[in-house]
Amino acid sequence: MAEKVTSNDATGEHIDVSPNAAKEKDSLSIAKKLAETYEGEIRNPLKGLSRQALLADVARFHQERGLPEDALESLQKGALVAQNPAGFESLDVLDDAEKEALRREVTNRWSHPWSLYYTIALGSIAAAIQGWDQTASNGANLSFPIALGIPDSVPHCGTDVNVGACAKNGWLVGLVNAMPYITICIFAGWISDPLNEYFGRRGTIFIGAVFSLFAPFGMALSQTWGQLAASRMLLGIGMGLKEVTVPVFNAENAPTNIRGGLVMSWQVWTAFGIFLGTCANLAVGKVGDIGWRLQFGSAFIPAVPLVLGTFFCPESPRWYMKKGKYSKAWGSLLRLRNTPLQAGRDLYYIHALLIQEEELVRAAGLDVHGSMFTRFIELFTIPRVRRATWASGVVMIAQQMCGINIISFYSSTIFQQSGISAYTALWASFGFGLINFIFAWPAVFTMDTFGRRTLLLFTFPNMFWTLLTAGLCYLIADENSRIAAVATFIYLFAAFYSPGEGPVPFMYSAEVFPLSHREIGMSWAVATNNFWAAVLSLTLPRMLAAMKPTGVFGFYSGLNLVAMLMIFLCVPETKQKSLEELDYIFAVPNRVFAKYQVGTVLPWWINRYVFRHKGIKCPELYHDENAQDDGAA
Repeated sequence: MAEKVTSNDATGEHIDVSPNAAKEKDSLSIAKKLAETYEGEIRNPLKGLSRQALLADVARFHQERGLPEDALESLQKGALVAQNPAGFESLDVLDDAEKEALRREVTNRWSHPWSLYYTIALGSIAAAIQGWDQTASNGANLSFPIALGIPDSVPHCGTDVNVGACAKNGWLVGLVNAMPYITICIFAGWISDPLNEYFGRRGTIFIGAVFSLFAPFGMALSQTWGQLAASRMLLGIGMGLKEVTVPVFNAENAPTNIRGGLVMSWQVWTAFGIFLGTCANLAVGKVGDIGWRLQFGSAFIPAVPLVLGTFFCPESPRWYMKKGKYSKAWGSLLRLRNTPLQAGRDLYYIHALLIQEEELVRAAGLDVHGSMFTRFIELFTIPRVRRATWASGVVMIAQQMCGINIISFYSSTIFQQSGISAYTALWASFGFGLINFIFAWPAVFTMDTFGRRTLLLFTFPNMFWTLLTAGLCYLIADENSRIAAVATFIYLFAAFYSPGEGPVPFMYSAEVFPLSHREIGMSWAVATNNFWAAVLSLTLPRMLAAMKPTGVFGFYSGLNLVAMLMIFLCVPETKQKSLEELDYIFAVPNRVFAKYQVGTVLPWWINRYVFRHKGIKCPELYHDENAQDDGAA
């Protein structure tokens, strides 16, 4: 039997927090007590076990889950490492090679098997498709409205008598552009949940890739704006399935210490796709009347390797564990980790945390295996899940509030309104795409050091002033100076966006939900993001006509400050925590977190950086057991 470990709560009551305590007392009451007592404390469920009890439990786990015979030794060694991650050097059961492998996780944290990077590369291709799809319409906006009989600018509408019809056409152009995002919000984002349930992460990505392969051909061959909108609806299905699934897939496969850097590759390669799309737009920018068709159709190119390559990568081990297929999960981890020791450690520790996670969810009296509708309701009723829902919603809404997509979706139109020709506007958009891609790379190396929250709070004020200044530059009388100033500050805006609000939303949303609600939670986050993307895409043509670029840029620059305040009060840090350890981060009530930010962090920041009081340390809200070296049990 396990040794019992006790801890005092605020009332002085001794509470048994051993993982085996649930066998001796009612599991729900224990889980409830844990949730109440250890808000802000990240617990290791293996800490209270003696070595003998731990090894015996691993042996039972190995037998009950039908794992291969040769896996037992690696599982037992891995469990001892997971019990006290900081104290592995003192473990006599590890040989020198195994200790060196664990040291290299810190000293060479980017050294991992090619299978892991192959998986991330496929996700990167999926992201590039998203960016290319966005940019195809960006360039085509300059000509497809005229070709399909819905011109949205007065020079092409005719006399002033037709200005009303021109305004109506502006809404139609906005609808065509918004159709993928409307589809994701209403339909595609939500069907990702059942598709993930039945086909897994790889299968869902494959289905999305098929839609992304054929929809561009439909757009290129469209003869009416209705056909184009229908084709873009099909494109939205492919985009939605990938947006929900790929970040989750990468998060579940990635090691904890570089998860942020790997999962944020979604944004890096979305930015790369935007860049490639601008290159394709330029390549066909002077071919004549069919140019817009080629711009739409070119987006099929990156879908080809994704369709062909998906089933050569390992499936998510956590998805296998959710399905009870532990032997296959072990096989996946062997491909995703450098040594069997690391695979065994991760498999057993994830299993232990999932048991604890399930108890905490059951403590709310809810069914962890409920229907999709039930799990959707639980996004707003289970406190731990509700806090993740709120935080992910904030970062997703903030991505649209910051104003990046008024440029991503309509940069060619916006640059043209600064006084340059249509083809020159494509070159200006090319520069925007290049800046967006280059400046996304720093986040790969800072996401797991500075953290998600820090990057957001740094970039939003800088996006505020650069976007505001870009809008004011439209008031410059001299044409050459106006064009140069507008482009400069739009590029600066993109440079600040790319390492912060660019990569964080999808990466953050993919990691914050418990496994039981991860698919439906990501569906919610993606639907939220795309709802506001649809609103932006639908309204921007009319906003530009009514408010001019200066008014539009000023409006969105103000929203940057609102978004920064929301993030400061509502978005916890998640760096360097396993997906399951985040249950403890989100055990802290929102009001407690907000009070800590306003009453503790803000005064500390002012004293430290405004009044320059050196040497003062900000009190921590969370306490992490795994950061301590207590010695092996």
